[in-house]
Amino acid sequence: MRTAQRDSELATQSFASGLWVRETLADALAAAARETPQREVLVDGPVRLDCATLYDRASRMAGAMRAGMPTGSVVSFMLPNWHEAAIVYHAATVAGMVVNPILPSLRDHELAFILADADVRMIFIPDEFGGHDYAAMLQRVTAAMPSPPTVVVVRGEPQPGQVRFDALDAEAPTTPPAVDPDALRMIMYTSGTTGRPKGVLHSQNSIHALIQQLGEHWRVEPGSVYLVPSPIAHIGGSIYAFEFPVLLGSVAVLMERWDADAAVGVMVSERCTHMSGATPFLQHLLAAAQRAGTRLPDLRVFICGGASVPPALIRSAADYFENAAVTRVYGSTEVPVISVGALGDIDHAAETDGRPGIADVIIVDGEIRARGPQMLLGYLHPEDEAGAFDDDGYFRTGDLGHWVDGHYLVVTGRAKDIVIRNGENIAPKEVEDVLLGHPDIREIAIVGIPDPHTGERACAVVVADRPPGPGVADLRDFLQATGVAKFKWPEAVVIWDSLPKNDAGKVLKHQIRARLVEADG
Repeated sequence: MRTAQRDSELATQSFASGLWVRETLADALAAAARETPQREVLVDGPVRLDCATLYDRASRMAGAMRAGMPTGSVVSFMLPNWHEAAIVYHAATVAGMVVNPILPSLRDHELAFILADADVRMIFIPDEFGGHDYAAMLQRVTAAMPSPPTVVVVRGEPQPGQVRFDALDAEAPTTPPAVDPDALRMIMYTSGTTGRPKGVLHSQNSIHALIQQLGEHWRVEPGSVYLVPSPIAHIGGSIYAFEFPVLLGSVAVLMERWDADAAVGVMVSERCTHMSGATPFLQHLLAAAQRAGTRLPDLRVFICGGASVPPALIRSAADYFENAAVTRVYGSTEVPVISVGALGDIDHAAETDGRPGIADVIIVDGEIRARGPQMLLGYLHPEDEAGAFDDDGYFRTGDLGHWVDGHYLVVTGRAKDIVIRNGENIAPKEVEDVLLGHPDIREIAIVGIPDPHTGERACAVVVADRPPGPGVADLRDFLQATGVAKFKWPEAVVIWDSLPKNDAGKVLKHQIRARLVEADG
């Protein structure tokens, strides 16, 4: 395993600079509860939590966790952006557990894999959300597991054998476990080109370094108010909602569903100073603000990343939101926020992905490589690390880029085949492997092609086993029946006689993508 912790020079520098510390997030929350008990940290509609309340509720839930699981067990939550997720996140930290955020948009197929792969011992879910019955889904998934996790239902009625969220209320641990801030504290799954999701491992200190970097470069300080519509199961959403309020003194305002017009109202009423999101979030927010006739005067920073970001969008938003710095950034779950943007420099903010922050970034044969105190410990499975790091410990991102003006990074494309739609990563091979079970499909390749609204859209190129071949509705019905999450379903299907391949039989997706883009005009 190539990790930042194994580099003694980097460790010495990180501790000396305060990027790594000897305390944990649980220590910081306890201190905040003592020193600023009434300081507000989280807003979820009518629910408002202060430091003392969050610490009390998290500590009592930690007691319940400690009573049912050994230290170091994996605790998952598959929740919308609700305040209960913050209680779970901090409770797991206080109890010395490993937290595993799971996207609520996943379904049986993906969920069964993650629960087994991470050996999850407890999972928190909504009863129902967005028309989907999560309690019933967990009944199906756990019934097939030899050692199923405890299922805790939030805001609803549990199924037989499941536990109500409010029932997990115990005495706070009198002696919380000693936790090494360099030890594993989070597993977050990310799609990979191999088709199997990979568990990315982070420590208290890798996340702490990230938070310190963003506080400095994104101007997050005590009193900042951060709107959080991004999923809390993503690295970004989780740090804005759970870490910033405790470590940087900000307030997190949660949105369970993205609605740009509603977001404008919330930003005005809560006087939000910060927001981050993928390209569609910024596009929608700008249009909604213009409809409402407000320039969001309290907004100071908008961070845009996760997909292709048009320079014209950055310029338009920066011009309209006249008090805000708007910038592109770049990073990954493995090395979060590799470049921190270019706040206050509109040309570099719009035309590049900004300067590196605390990460050391190099470009080798066109590939972006990075290492730093915020990088992952490694992957859950050592075999996933094959080729992931170079001999000097740099993470090989698989993304292509170059420098502008010596210091500013421009990401020009991806060596990987990941499709990024609305900020969500879709691993084509995972979906292809499922669709190869369709009776009308002989071969299939899924690629992403540019889309002005979502960043990319997924197109399935199919060699049909019999004419006329399946359409979009056929593929969606098949994927729904096999439990594949809706956001992974292809939006377009084209039928070809054959797929372009090299002499070794490998499908040449770059040729497929080029033909589709040309045909798209």
